[in-house]
Amino acid sequence: MAGVLSVLRRIYLTLYNWVVFFGWFQVFYFAVKTLKESGHEHVYDAVEKPLLLAQTAAILEILHGLVGLVRSPVSATLPQISSRLYVTWGILWSFPELRSHILVSSLVISWSITEIIRYSFFGTKEAFGSAPSWLLWLRYSTFLLLYPSGITSEVGLIYSALPYIKGSDMYSLRMPNKWNFSFDYYYAGLVALGIYVPGNPHMYGYMLGQRKKALSKSKKE
Repeated sequence: MAGVLSVLRRIYLTLYNWVVFFGWFQVFYFAVKTLKESGHEHVYDAVEKPLLLAQTAAILEILHGLVGLVRSPVSATLPQISSRLYVTWGILWSFPELRSHILVSSLVISWSITEIIRYSFFGTKEAFGSAPSWLLWLRYSTFLLLYPSGITSEVGLIYSALPYIKGSDMYSLRMPNKWNFSFDYYYAGLVALGIYVPGNPHMYGYMLGQRKKALSKSKKE
């Protein structure tokens, strides 16, 4: 029974990784194509559908960690996925005024290259038991540049969204109401920016540690 469950787990994770890989490949292809043909102002419209689907699918990775399908700690997965969902849905989808911003292009290209490599690495590993050394190196090295460029784009877009958030009541709850509770989405945006300051150096350090461990292990093998 354990053997059957192990096989089913590998089949599911292989399919999951390659399906999401295809979504991110579409994001990258449409972003580069649109940048070349129409300019950065039209990138979001070109990538919106695959971006929303591929990024939202990452919620399953939190569940994978919770139920033990993968060894990735939820403490590392949850903040990274949550911040991306916030930017994807809470900023870009919610405030169309930002969609023509040049940082959208740097954001989706940084994200898509990272995820194309990551999902192909795990898809190959689940399907064949291991991944080639060059793909392992890309998986644990490209973030050195792509993580800072992605984070810079995220922070820049959240900051640029603040005036639009402030001028809108979207997602805000004003008093009085039957719950006797108020929520201001503008201040939530400020809090999000505040979390990025200590949170991302910590995450970068965590990934550096993972890189050292993964590459040193591959050399021993």
